[in-house]
Amino acid sequence: MPGFAKEHGCRTLVWFERHDDIHDARLRELRMKKWKRAWKLGLIEKENPQWRDLSDRIEH
Repeated sequence: MPGFAKEHGCRTLVWFERHDDIHDARLRELRMKKWKRAWKLGLIEKENPQWRDLSDRIEH
């Protein structure tokens, strides 16, 4: 599927958040884009310390 993941060769989903409202999700994304890389890595490490692929947890 075209998009960011394909363009950047991403093959493993290591973190995600669910939101009931698309506007809340977009606001969260915009805020996180301003975070330092270390903060983002810390979020992943806290929720998924083994960096396991979480793609099977997403409902399509």
